[in-house]
Amino acid sequence: MTDFGYTLSSEERGPKELVDLAVRAEDAGFDFCSISDHFHPWVQNQGHSPFVWGVLGGIAARTSRLQLATGVTCPLVRMHPAIVAHAAATASLLLDGRFSLGVGTGEALNEHILGHRLPPLEVRRDMLEEAVDVIRRLWTGETVDHHGEIYTVENARLFDPPAEPIPVIVSGFGQASAELAGRVGDGFWGHGTDAAQVERYRDVGGTGPRYAQVNVCVGADVDTCRRTVHDVWPNGAIPGQLAQDLPTWTHFEQVSGLVAEEDVESGVTLGPDPDAVTKSVQQFVDAGFDHIYFHQIGPDQDAWFDMWTSGLADALRAL
Repeated sequence: MTDFGYTLSSEERGPKELVDLAVRAEDAGFDFCSISDHFHPWVQNQGHSPFVWGVLGGIAARTSRLQLATGVTCPLVRMHPAIVAHAAATASLLLDGRFSLGVGTGEALNEHILGHRLPPLEVRRDMLEEAVDVIRRLWTGETVDHHGEIYTVENARLFDPPAEPIPVIVSGFGQASAELAGRVGDGFWGHGTDAAQVERYRDVGGTGPRYAQVNVCVGADVDTCRRTVHDVWPNGAIPGQLAQDLPTWTHFEQVSGLVAEEDVESGVTLGPDPDAVTKSVQQFVDAGFDHIYFHQIGPDQDAWFDMWTSGLADALRAL
C-alpha cells in the first residue's frame, strides 16, 4: 500500500500558513506531510524560511491524525546532533508519536552560516552515521557521554525522551547514500525515480518506508504553470553538484538566470490534467517508493486541493 503526502514548503510559506496548510492536508485525507528544514530559501522569490521546530509545535496543536516528517534535517554542522535529538524528541511528544525524523547530509546554502566549511560528501556521510548514533542514544533517556571521530557529547540527558522510537529516514542521492540508509536508517528518502537506489537500499537490509517527492504545478493551463515554476522554483532545474555547493540564494539566482522557461518542465507535472499527475506517480510506484508526497509549486494551493479532492485521491489509491 502507498501512503500519500503533501509538501509543506517552508521556503514558500510563513509559519502560520504552514500550520493552516497542515490542517487542510489532514482534512483532505492526506496520510502525512513532509516539511522542509532550511535556514534560507533557494531564491528570494520564494520568500520564507521559518524555524521548522516551532512550526511543528503549531501543527501538533491543531492536528490529530496527520503524520509529520522533516524533509530533511541536516544534523551535522548548523545543528549539533544532540540539539536535533532534543528538538525531535519534543516534537514527537507533542505529536503523540506522529513524527519521523528525515535526515541528510545538507547543502552549503544552509550549513555554512556559522562560518564552518561544508565538508566533502563522503565526509558528511561519515558525520551523518555518527550523528544518527548519538541521536538514538539520547532518545533512550539515559545520560550520554560520547567522544567520537567528529562529535563530543558530555553528561547529556533528555529528561523528556520520546515515548516511542522515532523512525529515522535517511536521505541521499546515489548508491552510497542508499547503502547508508539501509545500514543505519529506518527508511530511505530518495530523489527521482531511480529504481536502482531502492534496490540498493533493500540489498543491504533496508526494509522501511521509501519516500519520494512529486513536483507539480496544478493550475488552469500549462503555460501559466510553467511561468510560475520558472519564477518561484527555478532551482529545481539546476543540475548536478551546484545545488549542494552554492552558498547563498544570490548565487542560486545568478545560476537560475541561465535556466530557460522550458527547462523547468523536466521533473515537474504542469497544468490541469489529473491523468498527468497519475502517470507521474506511477513511475515512482514502479521504482519502489511507497511514501509519495506532492509539492505544489507556487501560491495557488487551492488548485491542488481541488484536484486532490475531486477524484485524484481516489484514482491514486486505486493504483
